[in-house]
Amino acid sequence: MADASSPPLATHAASPVTPINLVLLSLFVVLVYLRLKPAQPQTLPKAPPPIVFRTFTPPELFPYNGLNGMPVYLAVRGRVFDVTAGKNFYGPGGPYANFAGRDASRGLACGSFDEDMLTENLDGPLDTLSDLDAEQMEAMRGWEERFLEKYLVVGKLVAVGSDEAKAAAAHQ
Repeated sequence: MADASSPPLATHAASPVTPINLVLLSLFVVLVYLRLKPAQPQTLPKAPPPIVFRTFTPPELFPYNGLNGMPVYLAVRGRVFDVTAGKNFYGPGGPYANFAGRDASRGLACGSFDEDMLTENLDGPLDTLSDLDAEQMEAMRGWEERFLEKYLVVGKLVAVGSDEAKAAAAHQ
């Protein structure tokens, strides 16, 4: 006979299906699924189009001013630089925007961003810069060195009608 002070005997075992166990099991299943699900294949970013060194005349260089999705190029002493990475400075609305798509040599040498520093007649001869003094030439070389350190040379600027322009047109 059972004593009145002893606990009652358990007649059946406790069920393992409890709300907390269901939550823990669900969490475990979700974690296993996330760990084992196939990963999406890695996609590499699309490579930029290759830049080919080419010969430009001033009218051919002019559209490379950052407008209409075009890259930003400018020329210094006959070298054409891709300054698209510095679009905030050389592109539309930037402080050097008037040099985009143009020969910037005289303006950089003189430290002037004025329109009168740019060659007006794009079909005319290139600016020889022969009237610049030694200090202006040194300033231009300093700019050219900075561009060489930071930007790619993508071409050469030649006058319209020159032998080099004719040869480049024949190869296109």
